[in-house]
Amino acid sequence: MSTQTPGLGRRLACLLYETLVVFSVLLIGFLMPQIVLSGFGMAITAKMLWLHVFALLMVYFVWFWLNGGQTLPMKTWKMRLANADGSRLRPLQALLRYLAAWPSYCLFGIGILWALFDKDKQFLHDRIAGSRIIATTP
Repeated sequence: MSTQTPGLGRRLACLLYETLVVFSVLLIGFLMPQIVLSGFGMAITAKMLWLHVFALLMVYFVWFWLNGGQTLPMKTWKMRLANADGSRLRPLQALLRYLAAWPSYCLFGIGILWALFDKDKQFLHDRIAGSRIIATTP
């Protein structure tokens, strides 16, 4: 089993592809229910909408990370998420990675820039969760 870290450019390209998939997930899992609810004259508060987005994305990412270690973009770019030793992620570890990724991305991408200075070229949220992105063999 390979434990080689893919290059930063490859991981960033995967992130770009991931934004397209996340947009689709949000369109189906967020926008469609909102349209249906508004059709019945129901409104949800802004805080509940954000909670819905947060929970929806958590289910998407954590489920894929725990079931094969790959989202569709990760499969396409031939990489997967693993424990620091290459084994499968534990559930709390996947949840911690998801929670740590929010500030990592939202604070001007500081968690991504971290990979430029990290000795193993890992993102900050991977360092926090004890996970790593590794290349898969074809």
